[in-house]
Amino acid sequence: MTDTAAVEILAHVHRGVGRILLNRPKALNALTADMVAAIDRVLAAWEDTPLSAVLIASTSTKAFCAGGDIRTIREDSLAGDAEASERFFASEYRLNARIAEYPVPVVSLIDGLCMGGGLGLSVHGSFRVVTERAVLAMPETGIGFFPDVGASYFLPRLPGAIGMYLGLTGHRLDAADALYTGLATHFVPADGLDAVGEALADNPGDPLDVVLNRLAGRSPVAGSGLAEVRGDVDWAFAAPALGEIEKRLRHLETPWAAAALAALESASPESLEITHALLARGRQHTLRECLDAELALTRTTIRTPDFLEGVRAALVDKDRTPNWRRASLGGRTLLS
Repeated sequence: MTDTAAVEILAHVHRGVGRILLNRPKALNALTADMVAAIDRVLAAWEDTPLSAVLIASTSTKAFCAGGDIRTIREDSLAGDAEASERFFASEYRLNARIAEYPVPVVSLIDGLCMGGGLGLSVHGSFRVVTERAVLAMPETGIGFFPDVGASYFLPRLPGAIGMYLGLTGHRLDAADALYTGLATHFVPADGLDAVGEALADNPGDPLDVVLNRLAGRSPVAGSGLAEVRGDVDWAFAAPALGEIEKRLRHLETPWAAAALAALESASPESLEITHALLARGRQHTLRECLDAELALTRTTIRTPDFLEGVRAALVDKDRTPNWRRASLGGRTLLS
């Protein structure tokens, strides 16, 4: 690994527990190609090490991982360096698959932002621990992209139509919502997070689920806002087409439905179409098949005007006013 990656990823084994710390706090741990390669090499090296678990955490309280370094992907696309972008996505998706198939449990400690690539690092592991500061989302349609890192596998497998809702709108989940959906498995207060590694090391013969439950505070899941609108989510986002989703949301005439419509209206129409089709097929395919399909899509999507414009508006100029190639779905605005 490069010297930079060695600083941005801290890894060691202590008392039978492997620990990987994401250490790029100023960038909210946005994943670079070097970081992805470094994590992958560490996990590969540890496969022959007798471990009871692997922890993935962050040195920052603001973010577990805010996603991939999409600004660099955009720069590579503008420079015509498609190979660099493809190498990044291919290595990231290989890492996602490695985590899913890892021989010992992978436990992610999610404190702060966890978006896009951050979910790729965490959701494929055995356990996802959230704190009261956790915020999870797949916001890719808002930057002219699509939910990747295996999202076409894990979102369709969430209860009801929750996955379609999250993938299309980029809705942000707090700890209660993350637990309700199953994207998170355990809740531990932020001030108790440092104890997780030692507890796992102290109890190598106990099931990890039991050890994590001992550390858990009172679960906030009863306060899930998503649970309160679950019936409407399932009815609206189970519709077979985007136009029908819109009609059902308009029919509801509730604050939640209005917010969902606004999220769709602000997203890239092309990204919405790609995402809807991708998630609709994902339930019938394995994780590796979904990752392969996503990789194929990245090759064309990162060259589109909507991707270049979406990243510009969100991360470069930060004006939050993308000018999408088409301002509507199917030739008409969503809210018309």
